[in-house]
Amino acid sequence: MSQPSLPPHYQPSHQPPQPQGVRRAPSRGWRSKPALKLIAGGALAAVLVTGCGSGDDDDGKSGGSSSQGAQAKTLGKVAMPKVGKETNTMGTWVTDSAFVKGDVNKIVGYSLDGAKPTWRIPLGGQLCWASPHMTKDGLTAILFRDGAGEDALCTKVGLVDLKKGELVWQKEGADSEGNAGVRFDEVTIGGGTVAAAGTGGGGAWSLDGKPLWKPAYLADCDDNGYAGGDDKIVAIRGCDSEDSSTERLEVQTVDPRTRDVMSSYKLDEKVEYAHVISTAPLVVAVDTGDSDAGTGTTDLLTIDDSGKQGKLLSTIDVLAKGYQPNCPATSVEGCTEVALDKASSTLYLASEVDVDHGGPGDRITGLNLKTGKETGKTKMAENRSLLPIRTDDDGSLLAYLGSTYSEAGGVVRVDAKDFAMETLQTHPEDMKDAESGMDIYGDCTMIYTGKKLYIGDNKATRPTSGDGAGRPLAIVFGA
Repeated sequence: MSQPSLPPHYQPSHQPPQPQGVRRAPSRGWRSKPALKLIAGGALAAVLVTGCGSGDDDDGKSGGSSSQGAQAKTLGKVAMPKVGKETNTMGTWVTDSAFVKGDVNKIVGYSLDGAKPTWRIPLGGQLCWASPHMTKDGLTAILFRDGAGEDALCTKVGLVDLKKGELVWQKEGADSEGNAGVRFDEVTIGGGTVAAAGTGGGGAWSLDGKPLWKPAYLADCDDNGYAGGDDKIVAIRGCDSEDSSTERLEVQTVDPRTRDVMSSYKLDEKVEYAHVISTAPLVVAVDTGDSDAGTGTTDLLTIDDSGKQGKLLSTIDVLAKGYQPNCPATSVEGCTEVALDKASSTLYLASEVDVDHGGPGDRITGLNLKTGKETGKTKMAENRSLLPIRTDDDGSLLAYLGSTYSEAGGVVRVDAKDFAMETLQTHPEDMKDAESGMDIYGDCTMIYTGKKLYIGDNKATRPTSGDGAGRPLAIVFGA
């Protein structure tokens, strides 16, 4: 298939990938590179998530917020576990009856205000990955280690019922020779299928635990990973190129039950990594190797996968424009610092504004995915974070406004037409240090629903002198 013309920075590069969450030295109350999570195309489209841990120089169309909003309270806090070294606690979900948080070797359900634990699921090993997607019945997928020891591997795939607080089943994959215990890197759920993949292989199961398929074994090709949500599974398939130094990547929309390829689009041979931001519409972040530190992205591609051969609809040059999605170096899912409004095909991205243009600070820009053109931008949030969380039913954007030395953080609404900001809630003054510590030093997921902001850290870490006194693992703000 012929390839579209690509921006000038599509040049071969052999730079090593940047790890997720790489940040420049932060200043108090504002930091580069937040790590936000987005449920891209998930069943709960109205409750998208972003995360904490994070252009051009034109002013936006509107100034700051129009009011102080409601004064929120600290409804609940989950204490940071005592660990000797960084431990994965990925997983933050909200159902109609519970706030659920991944913890050290377990998953814990809390009351909706986060104040009282109501159930826990012991895993016997550290969480390796947790899908942000959740079915209408409250089911999600996790990946965890096969033991608590240092040599334990990420082989256990589990289906979790977040409403009942149960591990419905746990499975292990088998390699091409039938040997169990395949090591996976990530897991997703979509179209009634749980799919896991990684350097050791891939596999899929139905929601009742029956094995469905494994990717066809080819000596030079592997499924790097899968993205889920709604009724779709998208695979990133990598095949060795002729010189064997790089992979030629292909984006495949597959049948969740059989893995039959419904649509395919071959990426330019200079693309080193690909991450799926959304399955519907299909939006892929690619990295040619010269991305800014921590973003993992040089371009965003919108692909029409309605036919057997996928078609490129638009390309957004992230590197040239200074937008800063935060994509994990090698994972297919997990991109952050983005929010999507499907109805208008608008993607919202955060970017930094530097001191030469009145910064430091953040602003958010809207982009039309069909044309790649900007729809508007906010003014800069001076010396503080401004991070997309999700879009509302009316198309407006909900965003997190970080704390500063003198002001607490909060949640703002951004008008989709003029990009004016209105404050919805302001957080308690006595929590601004802890809030700032999560914002600057944490690798967090944020969910705003039911007039509550849930913030959960994806890592349990030892406390440091600068991360905010008593930085929690999770916190809930609300009226």
